[in-house]
Amino acid sequence: RHFLLIKMKKSTGKVTIWDVAEQAQVSKSTVSLVLTNSDKVSKKSKEKVLAAIDKLGYVYNRDAAALRSKRSNLVALVINDLTNPYSAQLAVGLEKHIFKLGMLPMLVNIAECVERQTQVVKTLKEYNVSAFIMCPAPGTEQQWQDDLINSGFPVINIMREIPFSAAPCILPDNKKGTHISTSHILSQGIEEVAFLGGTAEISDYHERLSGFLAALEQFNITDEKPVIQAPTNRQGGREAFNTLIKQAPNTKAIVCFNDVIAYGAIEAMRQHGLEPGKDIKVIGFDDLEDSRLMLPSLSTIAINADEIGKRTCQVLKELLDKSTPPVRTLVDVNLKIRDSSQ
Repeated sequence: RHFLLIKMKKSTGKVTIWDVAEQAQVSKSTVSLVLTNSDKVSKKSKEKVLAAIDKLGYVYNRDAAALRSKRSNLVALVINDLTNPYSAQLAVGLEKHIFKLGMLPMLVNIAECVERQTQVVKTLKEYNVSAFIMCPAPGTEQQWQDDLINSGFPVINIMREIPFSAAPCILPDNKKGTHISTSHILSQGIEEVAFLGGTAEISDYHERLSGFLAALEQFNITDEKPVIQAPTNRQGGREAFNTLIKQAPNTKAIVCFNDVIAYGAIEAMRQHGLEPGKDIKVIGFDDLEDSRLMLPSLSTIAINADEIGKRTCQVLKELLDKSTPPVRTLVDVNLKIRDSSQ
């Protein structure tokens, strides 16, 4: 039999799962469990199978396996805007934890466009991905997302929430973040404060604005403060500050939707002859790498992108195991006080 097996390999040039099982002295089902990264196989058996795979040069045909199981090992990462530094940071954190699950991330950028999101998801469904992890574009409808889930594709929302969607979501504690940053300003006796950036079409805007307003209420400040909506990019920050300074020239502090908005606001501030951190205090949200390096260093709310990735993959594993994960997971945030708000 051994002679026939060697002869067959020479004629076909392919090593089969049966060959791996024989080499490792385990059953075919044990080899299958190892290949699909199951936790139902012992460490010793797994080591034997992996050693046999290395020795024989076996290549696992994942396409064929996907056809049999109706599931690939691909996880679609649908990211709202990869030009935003935090989105890129988040994607790196997600990739690391997806790889740990033995799966392969497929990263796509939808550029904050709901039509592009629809097209991308339609194409990715043809690749039979295992799941969609998405930071949904503005205008994403609950029914569209629920239809995607009902067609057999697990969906997880990150950073943003689609109200009443069946998809579990992983979010930073947005309301807490702007509440503590606004309280930091108000506790210095500064009441001429404004909120800059973000648009009403995204859930995190409402959450961060809510934290800002809650802090005002806690400090018994009843007069209405400027709230300037703007796209969540540097130019949005410039335009928002230019609008603000016309409406409320006596502003002494700004709480920004994110760090990138803060960068743009600081640039515009200097064009008006104002010194950030002294004439007007500034706080961002995200804690990008550049925020601690700029002059003045930017106070900001820190979100742990790695923790977002870790929690997301815990939910992903539960969904793939047909378990019921938490509907909403909040990841804690903290304030980094730097020169721009002291």
